[in-house]
Amino acid sequence: MTTLKCIAVDDEPLALKLVENFIGQTPFLELISSCDNAVEAMGVIREKQPDLVFLDINMPNLTGMELARLLQEQPGSLPKIVFTTAYNHYAIEGYRVNAVDYLLKPFSYEEFLRAANKVLQIAEETTNDHPPTNAEDDFIFLKVEYQWVKVNLKDILYIESLKDYVKVHLENSDKALMSLISLKALEEKLPSSKFMRMNRSFIVSLEKISAISKNSIFINKTEITVGEQYKETFKVIVDKWIK
Repeated sequence: MTTLKCIAVDDEPLALKLVENFIGQTPFLELISSCDNAVEAMGVIREKQPDLVFLDINMPNLTGMELARLLQEQPGSLPKIVFTTAYNHYAIEGYRVNAVDYLLKPFSYEEFLRAANKVLQIAEETTNDHPPTNAEDDFIFLKVEYQWVKVNLKDILYIESLKDYVKVHLENSDKALMSLISLKALEEKLPSSKFMRMNRSFIVSLEKISAISKNSIFINKTEITVGEQYKETFKVIVDKWIK
């Protein structure tokens, strides 16, 4: 099994200790450092190059969100980030810095393990024989029948889940692509700044949305309902568009 080197960052001693204990309980996680502030954490990340950072947001001098933005400006590979915070209004900012998950304090070991497993899945997918996918790329590769097909992100209208498959609807194409991959796994390959999950069965390209109603979005003539758990995040995006 893949082992993920990780660090824990939190200015609250009890919260930091909890994350350390959770890491210790998880066979595929290896704690290589703990930090009580984001400034120290930046130096540790540069020196030790962890795979994963469990990062508190509200910290003095330099917040976790500010650290995440600074890391995106650095050359080289970036660690995956799982935010830990007592405040739920940072969720949309977490999407913008491509955080893998967002744990709201107080969180259980089950919630922690679910987030860690997301990172593990991403790590294992990028080390197998699949064509590489980079968050900065403007394309992805999808397995379609017996070949890997390059799909330009700008051509994707929306993606529909069909049990173990996804159906990728493309602009200027009457035929959608069918690929053997879960919607969740595909969601993790797509940049969160351009694509958003609308409900359990659909991911949409934000730039392809042509109209918005109270509970739905439209891409051309296709209406897609916004699920209850996605409404708050989507509302933040809509508010930016219409102001």
